[in-house]
Amino acid sequence: MDVQLKRGLLDVCVLRAIKSKESYGYQIIKDMRPYVSLSESTLYTILKRLEAAHMLTVRTAEHGGRLRKYYSISPEGLKRIEEFKAEWKEIMLICQYVTKEDSEDDEA
Repeated sequence: MDVQLKRGLLDVCVLRAIKSKESYGYQIIKDMRPYVSLSESTLYTILKRLEAAHMLTVRTAEHGGRLRKYYSISPEGLKRIEEFKAEWKEIMLICQYVTKEDSEDDEA
């Protein structure tokens, strides 16, 4: 898969994972696991990028004697999810065109 395309898809997946409630790294990976495999190093790179783009906010709290970062989606992050949904319709049309059966081409 194209690196840039995959990067954009993973960004939106992470935003979706925190859309309903704040979460932390390990929980985000667990929530995404049925849909996509993601390493911790990849996740934290994505989280830093999304934070820099103001698509999420971060707070630190103590949990079990250790500091844990909790991530929440921002209005910019919600906006990105909606933009993705609109873009997805166009992507699906392109996929349908590219994957249509060769026999349809022969009929033309």
